[in-house]
Amino acid sequence: MNEAIYFLCGYLLGSIPFGLLLTRMAGLGDIRAIGSKNIGATNVLRTGRKDIAFLTLLLDALKGTAAVLIARYADGSDTTIIAAGIGAFLGHLFPVWLQFKGGKGVATYIGIVLGVFWPAAFAFGAVWLTVAFITRYSSVSAFTASVVTPIVLYFAAGPVWAGMFAVLSVLMIARHHENIRRLLNGTETKIGKKAAPAAGG
Repeated sequence: MNEAIYFLCGYLLGSIPFGLLLTRMAGLGDIRAIGSKNIGATNVLRTGRKDIAFLTLLLDALKGTAAVLIARYADGSDTTIIAAGIGAFLGHLFPVWLQFKGGKGVATYIGIVLGVFWPAAFAFGAVWLTVAFITRYSSVSAFTASVVTPIVLYFAAGPVWAGMFAVLSVLMIARHHENIRRLLNGTETKIGKKAAPAAGG
């Protein structure tokens, strides 16, 4: 029963679409009409507003952190923490408020890792930044870091947490299916490239 409650709380936190809310408040229109049409920080960066992109990244991460920390300090069991973290991740990917069309989960993933085992979050960030510097592709950076993170967790925190993040990594990579297609056909947008509005939007 507790797991269901914390899953729902995590889902509601995760489903807050900060990228959409912040860009609208900043007068940038609907972020879903430009670039990848995604509500995450990478697409917000394509508006040219680095400050709004950073704030989106921060808040999308912190909602994941908040979900697992609430479960940790209110209940403390591994199962409720896992339920809250998975709920937050699914909330970001499939928010009920946006007809279940949300983000791709990178920032929220980092936030959940931060709340569960913070050194692994730094490992994720280090891998992401290194791959991003080399390739200039946010998606490739996310794929690589999400593969490394469960391995780090397996040796540093144990198989339970490694298993949880292996599941989240699979979901994240699956959510990037359009990026994978664009990478294969050479049309993936590189980090920092400003996007023009989509046709009709």
